[in-house]
Formats: sequence, structure tokens, C-alpha cells
Amino acid sequence: MTRPILTYTIAPSLPKEIERLRELAFNLLWIWEPEILATFMRLDTDLWEQTQHNPTKMLGMMKQERLNALARDDAFLAQLDRAWGLYQAYLDVSRGWCRKNLPDMGENAVAYFSMEFGLSECLPNYSGGLGILSGDHLKSASDLAVPLVGVGLLYQQGYFRQYLNADGWQQERYPENDFFTLPLQQERDAANNVVKVKVELPGRSVTAQIWKVNVGRIRLFLLDTNIPENSKEDQDITDQLYGGDREMRIKQEILLGIGGYRALRALGISPSVCHLNEGHSAFLTLERCLDIMKQHHVSFTEAREAATMGTVFTTHTPVPAGNDYFAPELMEKYFAPMMQTLGLARREFLGLGRMNPADDAEHFCMTVLALRMSAWSNGVSKLHGLISRKMWSPVWPGIPTDDLSIKSITNGIHGPSWVSRDMVGLFDRYVGPRWRENPGDAALWSRVNTIPDEELWRTHERRRERLVAFARNRLRDQLAARGAPPSDMDQASEVLNANALTIGFARRFATYKRARLLFRDPDRLKKILTDKSHPVQIIFAGKAHPQDNPGKDLIREIIHFERDPDIRRKMVFIEDYDMVVARYLVQGVDIWLNTPRRPLEASGTSGMKAAFNGAINLSVLDGWWAEAYTADAGWAIGRGEVYSDEQYQDQVESNALYDLLERDVVPLFYERGSDDLPRGWIGRMKNSMRSLCPQFNTNRMVREYTERAYLPAQDRFQRLTADKLTLAKDLAQWRERIRKNWGDVKIVEVKSDIEKDLRVGVGLDVRAWVKLGRLGPKDLAVDLYQGVLDAEGEITMPSVFAMHPTGEVRGDMHEFSGSIPSQTSGRHGFTIRVLPKHPELDDLNRQGLIHWASPENHPT
Repeated sequence: MTRPILTYTIAPSLPKEIERLRELAFNLLWIWEPEILATFMRLDTDLWEQTQHNPTKMLGMMKQERLNALARDDAFLAQLDRAWGLYQAYLDVSRGWCRKNLPDMGENAVAYFSMEFGLSECLPNYSGGLGILSGDHLKSASDLAVPLVGVGLLYQQGYFRQYLNADGWQQERYPENDFFTLPLQQERDAANNVVKVKVELPGRSVTAQIWKVNVGRIRLFLLDTNIPENSKEDQDITDQLYGGDREMRIKQEILLGIGGYRALRALGISPSVCHLNEGHSAFLTLERCLDIMKQHHVSFTEAREAATMGTVFTTHTPVPAGNDYFAPELMEKYFAPMMQTLGLARREFLGLGRMNPADDAEHFCMTVLALRMSAWSNGVSKLHGLISRKMWSPVWPGIPTDDLSIKSITNGIHGPSWVSRDMVGLFDRYVGPRWRENPGDAALWSRVNTIPDEELWRTHERRRERLVAFARNRLRDQLAARGAPPSDMDQASEVLNANALTIGFARRFATYKRARLLFRDPDRLKKILTDKSHPVQIIFAGKAHPQDNPGKDLIREIIHFERDPDIRRKMVFIEDYDMVVARYLVQGVDIWLNTPRRPLEASGTSGMKAAFNGAINLSVLDGWWAEAYTADAGWAIGRGEVYSDEQYQDQVESNALYDLLERDVVPLFYERGSDDLPRGWIGRMKNSMRSLCPQFNTNRMVREYTERAYLPAQDRFQRLTADKLTLAKDLAQWRERIRKNWGDVKIVEVKSDIEKDLRVGVGLDVRAWVKLGRLGPKDLAVDLYQGVLDAEGEITMPSVFAMHPTGEVRGDMHEFSGSIPSQTSGRHGFTIRVLPKHPELDDLNRQGLIHWASPENHPT
């Protein structure tokens, strides 16, 4: 190969009349602002599709004659003026919710770190749900004018592109991305030099350049190591998303966390809050401690107090194996210098990422590090929050699962990015244009009922027709790529029926997603699909991880099943699932099917996208659907049962699925009046949109993060870092004093005036003597922990009532008293717990230190 002696970039030459197109192209607002999107599509519809909806590349490919003609086209210039006006008005942050309601947050208050960002199909920097969620988070943060920046990696190949061989087995290809034709720009300093940062790896430093993506009002910074300063090995660090072995993963996560934090510092950005979207970026907490140590000349323990208070962590994975673990030897290889710089012994450092810090054989877990180094953590649905508390309970031994410090904020979707243009027109006319800026307003969505049934149904039918046409085109392309005979190509034009009940199943093909559930009784499924009076069809899409052979086998089984002559027009698998395919599916199907094994779906957002477009969800009660389901807005497979026998569970739930299709779903769809409208089905569509859209959107989600997590974290961080970290130092000293003396704390005696039976309304007074050792009453929270007893005698649904010192003292023992109100009848019980208490801590359980009373403390 011949390497150049000089590299340079050629930009399109735009006449001054349309020069504004360049700025519009480099801001992804066009993704969800219809007027700007229509402006680019008007340039050249075919080229728009050819470039994967990439306006920057399209402008560079257009002939100069066409550009000059557009500069003289009055109609186009008028449209460009409208688009530019909307763009300028949008960039005015004073109009956003956050600036109106929370003006004191300041600039760049929050840095949001994620391994992937799914913003547009033309920027393939995502693999699936996590990346799409990250992208939608940025878009809604932009809409709300939350002062947030995003941080991630920029991948030369991104995630793999999928194609199937003649046998239906998934194959992978990795096309190279040309960054200079994508809607991103190199970040440059005042001297026009590309901004770069370095991270230390064993025996060398690795350099990364920084790219910027404008997402409305938000900036996203992406790091890229594919530059000449690095060796070929280190250039490949940002080669593939989720590619390579454990060593490649740790290098990527060092670059994301440590390099990402340094990139912000290099750009002059000092966020108060760092939000870790999954544990991949958790190393940034250590780098942040180092930064604070250097700035303020404090110890790690003191710096940790401040860094932790300003960290927010969201976990997305409900199974231990889905989290990142690194062997102790690998951690020592990459972090021995940092251990020394932080002043931590090997066991102390590795203990930050271990559930049991004393277990030298335990691997280092990024999720555990994130949990230990953040003051706020949450799951992504109510059920996932519960599962996460159970899964990570060993991090805080002795703390009841219900009291653990993992909360929940349910995911959502950015409606304007996913709703079809046809449906947008309906919403604008009947719901009102404010549905875009305030989608959480339930009163707005109640107006869905005013949409005439005829209009809603015809709009939905148009989207189904477009989905069928898209699926046929993609199938022809797939068959041509496999070298299929002409007869198969001709039949591709006849698959699917634009008027038939259409089911969509599209997601990652992991075994727990249970794509096989639908095929458990092939004859019964075949009967449903081939009913001549009530036809049903299914469209599949999804990728299996390159190393997931069981997932690939699921795809092959579907391909073989659909080759049955009676089935081949009723079922299609669309290859290379991406945002384009997803958009056609969620906008065109009638039913969105989801069959995960409960409780392994953390949240799921594809069903939310479908709901915004009028599709109805048919799903297992897992993830978001466990809290979203109502009987008049969708269908539930089962009632949330969890079985120990998975084969039996699959049998039960597959029968439930077939029953729902045969008895409820299909009959309701084909129940037509004299006007041929399925009034019952349309009513369910409206119920679904009215109940789900105002709740399951990222506008509500980002507002919830801002109010519940970002604002408290910002306040705590600023208070602890003020006045040369005075509060952080005090808190570190207090915590060390607690740790040294905690073993001396003991509940000695408990007394209550309890009778055999209490009556509702009569309180129960309790006194307790607690040995404090060298600690004082202000250092501790002594609580009555009371609740109804279950069949095993355990306290359930606990209530906590504070006890207070009476002033009675015997040596180092202090008396505390409290009262329990008797509000309900039944079998109750109480115990006493002691926790460390400090005015700067609002979550006392997070320290993992607790003492409980024992039965011998309460003589009867």
C-alpha cells in the first residue's frame, strides 16, 4: 500500500445562498425536526437513501450544478429559511425546561458516559438497546436544555453488519467508517490543533483525538485512537464496539473512563456530576479521585468522598454474567502504577471492585466499582431495581434487600425520533404540537380520543403498506446477495400481505429473549399463520453476538421454518437489524411481540417505540411491561410467574401465547363493522397511546434523572469541594473513626411495655441500651424496624421509626427510646438496628455497616 506524505480534507463548495446547509448538516437536530429533515431530503431523495441518511456525505457528493441550481430556487430557499429559523429558535437554551425551572445548574453540569450512542443510522456507533437509550437520553437532554455533555468512543468499524449464508447462519462483516464524511468534527484548540489526550497502558502511553457531535443543544465528545502516534495494536483499541478479548475490553474501558474524563479536562469542562451509563466507564471514578488529589493535595479517602458524591450510576444488566469482570492479574498489569499513585495497597484497590473485598481470588467487577464509587445508583425499571438489589446485596452485607441503595428510573424513548411522519401529522392536529416538547403531559395525550377512528386506521394502514414494501425490497436484496435463483427473487415480490395482521419480533438474538417460544408448537403456529379468512404474518429482525452460537442457531431455525412452502409468504427475516429497520418495524406492525424469560429483561424500549406509533404490545410481564401493562391497552403472556423448571415455563407460556393469538388478538383485529373498521382494535390502540406515551418517554426520564439524581449530586459535590474540601476531609475523618470503632458498638438490652395483644391505635413504647464505645449518640442512627410478619416469621414491608437518646448514661452505654404506632391489625414484629449517621449522608445503608438486636436483648 502507498501512504501519503500529506493528508487534507476537501469540503463541499456551497454557494453563499445555501451555505447554512453546512451548519444544519453538522447538528443532528435534523433527526427529529421534520422541517430540517425535509430540507435535506429535498436536495436529492435517491442520494439521501444511498448515503444512509447522511447529509454531510450527501452535500459532498452532489454535483456543483445541482448546488448552484438550488441557490437560485426560490421555493427551496424559502424552505431553507424556515428550517434555519426553527434551528436558531431551538438553540436558544433559555426556552428549555431546565433553564426556566433550574437556572442555577450552570454550564456543563453533567457528563454522561456511555460505551455506545445510537443517534442515527448514518453514525453507526451503537449495537443495540443500550446505545439507542444513550442517544435518546442526549436528545431529550437537548430538548429540556439540561446542561449535559456526552462522552464515548468513536469506532472505526463500529458494531458488525449482519448477513446470512444460504443455510441461514449469521455471518459478520466490518465495513470501515470514514469519519470525515460523517456529521462529526475534530475538536480543535485556539491554535487550530486537534485536541488530544493520553492514557497510560503497560509500558507506553496511548494518544486519542477528540471528535465532537452536535446533538441539538448538546455536545457529544468521542475518543479515537486510530492515529499515527499510536502503534498498530493501540490504533485498534477503537476499532470495534465489543470486539476482542478481555484485554481489549479493559483497554477500551480505560480509554472511555480515564481518557474520557481527561478529554473533558482538556476541553476546559469540569462537570459536577458524572453519570455512568452502565459500568463500562467506572474507571473514571478513580481518575476523578486522582484529579481531586492533585488539585487539592488531599488523600485518596478525602478525594473519594467528593468524587463519590458527584457520581450517578445506572445499571442495565439483570444477570451477573452480563457485567464486566477482570482477573486480578489483569487488573494488576494495567493498574499497578495507579495503585501506587492513589496510595492504596493491592488488596485495598482490588477490593473496590469486589463484593467481598477480603477475597483475593474474586475478580474485579466494574459494576461493583460503580456501586461503591457512586452516591446514586438505579436500575432501569421498577422490576429491574428489585432484581438489582437482590443481585448486588453482597456489596452491603447485613442490609435488608428492600433497604439497599439501588433505586429505579424506568427507561423511555425520544418520541420525535421514532414516530412516523404520518403519525406526527395526526398528533400535531389532534394532540397538539406541544406533545414534542412536553410528552409527559397526560392531559395532552387524553386528546388521542379525538382522533377520528378512520384517520387513525388509514394512517396506520399506510405505515403497514410501507413496511411490507420495505420488507420485500430488503428480501430481494438479501436473496441477490446469497446468489438465489431468479424464481426466488420473483417470489420475494409476493411475500407478506399489506392488509394482514402483522406481528413484529425484533431484538438481540440472545437465548433468554426466547425467540423459540413462538415455534414450540410448529403445527399450531402454522395453523394461525395460514388461516385464509384471518391471515397473520410475522416479520423478524435481530443480530446474535458474533460468539453466541446458540443465538445464531435461533436465527437459522427461523430461516428454515419460513422456507416451508405454506409459510414462506407469511414470515420474513430482515437481515442487518439497525435503526432504519427498527423504524420501519415499530411504525408499521400491528403487534409488537416480546417473550423474554422473566426477570432477565432489564427494561426494553422497542415496545415503547411501537406504542407511540399505534402498535399494541403482546409481552411477558418483564422489564417495562411489568409496570406498563393494563388489560385494555395490550396483552400479557402469563401473570409474572417465575418457574424453577424452564422447560415447563416455556411450555406454559407458549400455550398462553397461542391462546392469546387465537382467542383475543386475531379475532379482535378482524372484527369489522359495516365500514370495515376494527373499532375494538382502534380503541385499544388509543388506550395504549393514551396510557403509555406520557409515561414511557425520555423527556420524563431525563427530568426524573435531573430532579432525583443530578441536582442532589451537584449540590453534594459542590458542598464537599468548597472551602478546600473542608467537608470532604471532615467526612473522611468521621468515616475512619466509625470504621475503627464500629466493632465496639453493641445493642445491650431492649425493653418494651408490650402486652400479649395490642389494639389498633395504641402505641408501643420501646427503650434500648446501646453500647457506643468511643462514639457518640450523634454518630449513630438507632431505629425501630417494624412490620408485618410473613409465614417464616420475617419482617415484610418494614416501617422505620427513629429512637432518640433519653440522656440516661451508664459508662459508654446510652439509653434510646422510641414508639411504634399500631395502625393495622395482624401479626407484627419489631427489632432494632444501629447505623452510622452523618449530616452529609442521606443514605445511611450505603456504608454497609449495621448492627441488629438479637432475641436475647429483649427478655420476655
